[in-house]
Amino acid sequence: MELELRHLRLIVTVAEQGSVTRAAAALGLTQPALTAQLNRIDRTFGAPVFTRDQRGARPTALGEFVLGRAKVLLPAMSALVDDAHRIVAGRDEQARSVRVGTAATALGGLFVNRLVSGLHAEVTSVTLPDVDGVSAQLAARTLDIALVGMCGNASPPTAGGVRWWRVSTDPVFVLVPDDHPLATRAVVSLTDLADADWLGVSGAGCFQRCFVTACARAGFTPGKVSEADRAACVDLVRAGHGVALVQPTFPDTPGVCVVPLAGVPLQWAHHVGWHDEAAALPVDGIVEAADRAHAEAVSRSSPRFLDWLAAGGHNRGAMPTE
Repeated sequence: MELELRHLRLIVTVAEQGSVTRAAAALGLTQPALTAQLNRIDRTFGAPVFTRDQRGARPTALGEFVLGRAKVLLPAMSALVDDAHRIVAGRDEQARSVRVGTAATALGGLFVNRLVSGLHAEVTSVTLPDVDGVSAQLAARTLDIALVGMCGNASPPTAGGVRWWRVSTDPVFVLVPDDHPLATRAVVSLTDLADADWLGVSGAGCFQRCFVTACARAGFTPGKVSEADRAACVDLVRAGHGVALVQPTFPDTPGVCVVPLAGVPLQWAHHVGWHDEAAALPVDGIVEAADRAHAEAVSRSSPRFLDWLAAGGHNRGAMPTE
């Protein structure tokens, strides 16, 4: 059997549903028919794509690899068909859809809003889990524009004709409960939090390594370190289960507050990207939209960040490089 796009769609659906039974219902197939298809796919690859048992269907290591490729190939094929239909229909190129991807940035919504207002195109957006995935989709032309956040010591991948522009480099702040002993401080040091459990320490890129290095420079080794999205960080910090590293544009939120870290030991940078063959895209307008999104996010941020900026915090020195 030769592998086809329909087989990739089937694999993605099973992974999303977590069950052959639910996936069969979603695909409009009988369970035996779907099971037979999965068996043929396994034989084609030479190993199982899913572990299937009473608990459901879970991707194997091979399955995770196939899913990663499928999530790039399927949107690429969909975009190809859509663009071909637009050409056949004789639509104006300026009226085409612009696909925007974001990852690890608090500016995503504001950026997309500005693109919707500024581009003569239908803008669609997707949030992806990591910068590498966004860059791969830019290279594959399944995304037209991207905005990503990552450690200030790193740069996003540039392979495949992808071009990036650094929008901003911001300090990383710490999120603590309102009743934390350090909550009223104007600034805290990493040493003040040496005994804390840490949340929001992303494993993508070099940020986790830079965090551990900054702690070592402060004279301690961090204890429990966990990744968590913004919503989870708020809930866990509010409940007293740790402190979180956050972007400084984090808005005021009941039960928690942001506090600047002394000396700017960690930074977070935002980058806007596109493919260098995307000649129809107004690059200057895209960069301006990202710049304005950042300025708007700053204006809406916690007063702690505005006070930090007013006090010249942005001139207190950058994070040391390794």
